[in-house]
Amino acid sequence: MQESQSLTNNLLMEVDVLSNRLRNIKQSYKTTENKALKGRLFAENKNIFKRVNEIHKIAELLNKNNEKINFSNLLFEITKRTLNENKFESNLFFL
Repeated sequence: MQESQSLTNNLLMEVDVLSNRLRNIKQSYKTTENKALKGRLFAENKNIFKRVNEIHKIAELLNKNNEKINFSNLLFEITKRTLNENKFESNLFFL
């Protein structure tokens, strides 16, 4: 599969935005007492996590190159770290 730099770059930007939103959701969840807002934050967190997981799967497909450094490797690593960070902090929603 021929890697598209433009596609990979767009996915990198999307993961960056989604990662920041996940952090903001967690912070908002910690500080709010409103049950309806907590429910919406939980649902949004779940949807964003699904999207990052989809991008991670795409990154795995793009990461078939033998090159050590390229955008697809970077995309793979960033999505992996975002997913791990979210899994590590997922117990926040069950406090």
